[in-house]
Amino acid sequence: MKNIFLLNAPIVLEDSFLQNGYIQITGEKIEAFGDMLHTPLITKNDQVIDCRNCQYVIPGMIDIHVHGAAGFDFMDGSPEAYEKIAYALAKEGTTAFLATTITNPIKHTEDTISKLEKYHQLKNKPGTAEMLGIHLEGPFINAIQKGAQPENAIIVPNVATFKEWQELSGNMIKIITFAPELDEDYKLLKELKNTNVIPSMGHTNASYDESLSAINEGVQHATHLFNGMKGMHHRDPGVVGAVLLKDEIHVEIIPDGIHFHKDLLKMIVRMKGIENVLVITDGMRAKGMPDGEYDLGGQQVTVRDGKCVLSNSGSLAGSIVTMNEARLNLEKWLQLTIHEQIQMTSINQAKRLNLYHRKGSIQIGKDADLVVIGRDGEVEFTICRGIVAYNRNY
Repeated sequence: MKNIFLLNAPIVLEDSFLQNGYIQITGEKIEAFGDMLHTPLITKNDQVIDCRNCQYVIPGMIDIHVHGAAGFDFMDGSPEAYEKIAYALAKEGTTAFLATTITNPIKHTEDTISKLEKYHQLKNKPGTAEMLGIHLEGPFINAIQKGAQPENAIIVPNVATFKEWQELSGNMIKIITFAPELDEDYKLLKELKNTNVIPSMGHTNASYDESLSAINEGVQHATHLFNGMKGMHHRDPGVVGAVLLKDEIHVEIIPDGIHFHKDLLKMIVRMKGIENVLVITDGMRAKGMPDGEYDLGGQQVTVRDGKCVLSNSGSLAGSIVTMNEARLNLEKWLQLTIHEQIQMTSINQAKRLNLYHRKGSIQIGKDADLVVIGRDGEVEFTICRGIVAYNRNY
């Protein structure tokens, strides 16, 4: 079998750094790695990538909350859209993702879920960013905190509807963003916990006490912290206060300098700890595209100077930040080490999805999801399950 060898590579392992190493990829897996002095025999049939002028080789990044890129959205419902998004994500160093929906009429949501399941079964092959499942953002949310979610399609939490959708998806729904204060007797929350779906507080207007109650019942995740939730007040700490104070809650953050002040990242990391913070992009179809007007869930979005807002209200509507740009912002704003960066862009995500046995770090036997970072901090190569998905030079 043909091998791929990364040579002269500065390899970022989970808790150490190999300055001048090699990685051998066989098939879809990492076969071996070590110091260059111990490189196995390379044959003329093997592919070699020389990393001597690169800054790092890191594990592929995992985006658990992304709606689209390159002019396409997962709600478009076509294999072409899904393939274009997956390729665009690979360009930014993302090797795996959760396809994220937006609140839409039930029929459209069902159609999207069905098409995503078919894509996962038939087209989700090595050589492109891997769809790991679905993040259902809405429609079980609070209209008061709808943000860019279309209000006319919001419905109350409904166990029967979730069960139908989960069956339709082939059990691919991994996270549901919902408003727990609207979940009567926490029926949906209990069903999510019983079926190992991550219940995430988001687009919620819960009070501090309501938030604590939901957390005590099993909520363990918060969607794009600060955005789409009741903020802190000195007489009601709100969702944000509860999420920051409860150690068991994992938080998604969008480090683009737009969704919240960059200095708040310092508070988040200090209060939550790096192991509980997950970088997401919340990327929409305008990611990687010129400024202009774009669609999000049937609504017009204006994109200008890196900011995406609903044209009719000015509400933030996703982002165009890439995972690698987000990683670089962690370095610039917080002076995080490369090990701390990959904790928040790869390791935490793999662990949250119970996939750490095959993704999230560079280890023998794990998927060969690797990103080669150039001296300028940009992505040079992305390898997705053993196949080069992106080469900056081509």
